[in-house]
Amino acid sequence: MSKQLSGQRPPAKQAQRRERREETQRRDQAQLAAKRKRNVIIIGIIICASIVGAVAGSMAFMSTVAPSSPTTNTNQLAPPVGNIQCDAAEQLAFHNHAHLSIYIDGKNIPLPAQIGITSTCFYWLHTHDTTGIIHMESPKAIPLTLGTFLQLWRDQFAQLQYPNQLSSTTGWTVYIGGKPSQGDFNTIELKAHKLITLAYNSPNAHPDTVYNWNGL
Repeated sequence: MSKQLSGQRPPAKQAQRRERREETQRRDQAQLAAKRKRNVIIIGIIICASIVGAVAGSMAFMSTVAPSSPTTNTNQLAPPVGNIQCDAAEQLAFHNHAHLSIYIDGKNIPLPAQIGITSTCFYWLHTHDTTGIIHMESPKAIPLTLGTFLQLWRDQFAQLQYPNQLSSTTGWTVYIGGKPSQGDFNTIELKAHKLITLAYNSPNAHPDTVYNWNGL
């Protein structure tokens, strides 16, 4: 056999070294591919989580700002009484005043202040003080009756010394402008500067004939 030349590597060792290099390259490529795959999965998870979070946040925001279901009555500050409602501010488009005096068992019963006025709104019929003046203030001219005012007093402000005698139409003598009036006093229409006197078991009551309106 001929001897190998000096410095020449055997073919078997060269093949082994080549196979090791190729194996190392395949392993590195596999690791790189696996790393890329993991990165793609992680990025996908982050994107999905961001989308889910954005949707959840949007739904939560919409639930807080979505308007409540509309109601048939826009005046929810206090229940309406008859044909009058309670608004957050006084309505001055229609603005008149009448006066009511009440006598029971011979004694003058002052009309209480704040009938028709709550902590949040003003009914279209109300009193401010104990002078007996009924304020008629509504967004437009509408028929207003003494019965509606008395119903408001009885149903919503009974704590303001509502006389039970007013719930009955018997036993009363009624005067309008100082003149006797027949019929149910609840039907009396409230008009500007009308003077109404109701007397229960009070034959000596003095019905109002004049009143100083002081510019009202």
